[in-house]
Amino acid sequence: MNIKSLLVGSAAALVAVSGARAADAGVVAEPEPAEYVKICDVYGAGYFYIPGTETCLRIGGYVRYDIGVGDREGVLNAPDHLNPGDRNDTFWKRARFNLKTWTGQETELGTLKTYTETRFNFGNAKGDYAVAANPDGWQAVNSAVTLNFAWIQLGGLRVGRDDSTFSSFLGYAANVIDDTIVPYGALDTNLISYYFDAGNGLSAVVSFEEGAGANTIDSYVPHVAGGLKYAQSWGSISGVVGYDSNYEAFTGKARIDVKASDALSLFLMAGYGNKADFSDPNKGVNFYKNWQGSWAVWGGGTYTLSPKTSLNAQLSYDAGKTFAVAANVSYEIVKGFKVIAEADYFNKASSNWHAAATDGIGGVLRFQRSF
Repeated sequence: MNIKSLLVGSAAALVAVSGARAADAGVVAEPEPAEYVKICDVYGAGYFYIPGTETCLRIGGYVRYDIGVGDREGVLNAPDHLNPGDRNDTFWKRARFNLKTWTGQETELGTLKTYTETRFNFGNAKGDYAVAANPDGWQAVNSAVTLNFAWIQLGGLRVGRDDSTFSSFLGYAANVIDDTIVPYGALDTNLISYYFDAGNGLSAVVSFEEGAGANTIDSYVPHVAGGLKYAQSWGSISGVVGYDSNYEAFTGKARIDVKASDALSLFLMAGYGNKADFSDPNKGVNFYKNWQGSWAVWGGGTYTLSPKTSLNAQLSYDAGKTFAVAANVSYEIVKGFKVIAEADYFNKASSNWHAAATDGIGGVLRFQRSF
């Protein structure tokens, strides 16, 4: 066989293969068209349609790192590793990953929404460990994963895990990190609530709630909270009432918010309960009135220095003679990344649920990347 014969044979083979592939190409099915994710702008930025559905989904959250020092925000009297009889004060630190999801879909009965928030934490606990119930709480560990929100809402009807309407409907308190030195009401609960928007700035809510921990309902009678709010361009006036079915106790709060200028917003809130604290800690306290004594007041506000910088402050006082001041500077380094530096002062006539000392100062430095 010579070179010429080899070339002719190779050419014939290539023609045969090409012909076979051409024949096969005629029967190969066309690929399915790709289904790309579509942006959903009905409910705001960040939503997209779940492929194949009419449901819009948003995924977000934040990564946060807190550093606390001092009597309120730090760790007091931690055992010395070399000399366990000696005690040291040290940092409180916590790293947190917060994962949030939102969904929305329009139906013949109104907008169908869901919201979830799950938190993952690593760090130690604040408090005075000369007297703390958990002697190892000052050690940094992974904390239990917590489900902080998981609710479904159709129109005005909401069911699931949420903060109590008694606290959320009025807007909690000021924009400070430690806003509960004087607590302002219940938070964790399962609930069934209904929100009503009457238009012209008038809204209302009623909520049937389970409570949590020692304040969980002990019969088929739920805790009940209800509120009214009137909001306009100048601010708002709102009020809420809570009924604790375990102790048959009533608590109320009223709040006024004022936009004093484009840069300055102020608020004043007051609460009153018809029964004092219960002396047996195993029985808990009034689910809605978790401050000391029958009454408490909170006030403060926010001053916006620039699009990136704001000053926030809160003062609070209750009938148990707990006085507290919290103030911070919040600065957005770049979009989505904030640093907050806060200083706190408190003075208590007697200790309450917090394990820290009964008076002193403290501070928190927070780094947070939100997405």
